[in-house]
Amino acid sequence: MHRYGLLGEKLGHSFSPTIHQQLWGCDYALIPLPRDQVDEFFQQRTFSGINVTIPYKQIACNTCEHVDPKAQTIGAVNTVVNQDGILYGYNTDYDGFLYCARRAGIDFADKKVLILGNGGTSLTARNAVADNGAREIVVISRSAAPSDNSELSSADLTVGITRKCPLRFDTYDRLAAHHCDAEIIINTTPVGMYPNNYATPVDLTLFPHLSGVVDVIYNPGTTLLVHTARRMNIPATCGLPMLVAQAAYAAEYFSGRTFSDEDIERVYKKVLAETSNIVLIGMPGCGKTTVGKALSETLHREVVDVDALIVENEGRSIPDIFAADGEEYFRRCETEAAKIAGVKTGVIISCGGGLPTRGANHFPMLQNGRIYYLDRNLEQLATDGRPLSQQNKLTDMYTKRHPIYQSLCHRQISVAEGNLPQMVNEIMEDFYENIGD
Repeated sequence: MHRYGLLGEKLGHSFSPTIHQQLWGCDYALIPLPRDQVDEFFQQRTFSGINVTIPYKQIACNTCEHVDPKAQTIGAVNTVVNQDGILYGYNTDYDGFLYCARRAGIDFADKKVLILGNGGTSLTARNAVADNGAREIVVISRSAAPSDNSELSSADLTVGITRKCPLRFDTYDRLAAHHCDAEIIINTTPVGMYPNNYATPVDLTLFPHLSGVVDVIYNPGTTLLVHTARRMNIPATCGLPMLVAQAAYAAEYFSGRTFSDEDIERVYKKVLAETSNIVLIGMPGCGKTTVGKALSETLHREVVDVDALIVENEGRSIPDIFAADGEEYFRRCETEAAKIAGVKTGVIISCGGGLPTRGANHFPMLQNGRIYYLDRNLEQLATDGRPLSQQNKLTDMYTKRHPIYQSLCHRQISVAEGNLPQMVNEIMEDFYENIGD
């Protein structure tokens, strides 16, 4: 018997056990089941409380004897409580979604909102957005049809629990012609989710009036969609705050306790710190390898060296690559290696000195990482085995790269002989205190 857990079809690596353990010390199991075993699972009722994820939220809604009116209207239950053999269903995704948007400073009032995707999370989002004042909601999908479980079928649709908002359905190929006036975009599709981190569902440059982007994906920590929005100075958020908040609201039903916003933020930062990378950048020979090794020994995290990945992929040394194929070829190899390293979570990534100079490498490092620029006196930089350091004047190279390092990093760390313990402590303190800010 699992007293508490998460029911779904393919769960893989889930953050939910860690979140519930951090929130209220609960033993929380993952319960992956095929569709043909779900009905029996609910009939046996050998649990105290479970969360439900895709694709079983609608099944849970139809199975529970008592369904909260909010969950009933949405048509999806993600939290089930077993009270003396009677199942009570709730939807905490609704409030978790609103917490996530509110945390990012995104306001739906009087806005035209595009919701990408037509699944269960889309049902939750469209009701939450309608209740919070949206002027118009357009659901974008491949088929431009209401979801199968929607009771809405007329040409003039509305949606909402506490207030009604006009609702329309349309397709991706009509975005530019009919919806470039959208002010909020919400992605409820898996496009951009690990392992396909470098995909994005829409081109944000089509929407000149955007004032907010919500992506419910939480792996990677920053999707390409959200990264692009932030570069455009548009408030944006990924889905980890939603995941933690909905878990906290579910835990209130499970435990009878109340969890504050401070509790949610504490657990959010804890989970984010466990899954985020520490990324080291700086001039060749500045000490990234040494600092990375020291951090690895202290934090028990793997070190991923991007240059080593290139050597492994190419089967030859970096000087040999430069000599045979030139710098441009090496940079292409570097970008591919950066993409491989960047999708990892909870590791230390050591970058080659030239990696940050290419914009194509920024998102791979930022998607799961907090970046530290190791700034060392030029006279102390090692040059052995570094083709560009030997060919070019370090002063010229530093003049070009220093502003790029500064603009990309979250924290600049001064490197000096004998201060390795101080640097390691400075990085760790900053990482755990400021991750997620």
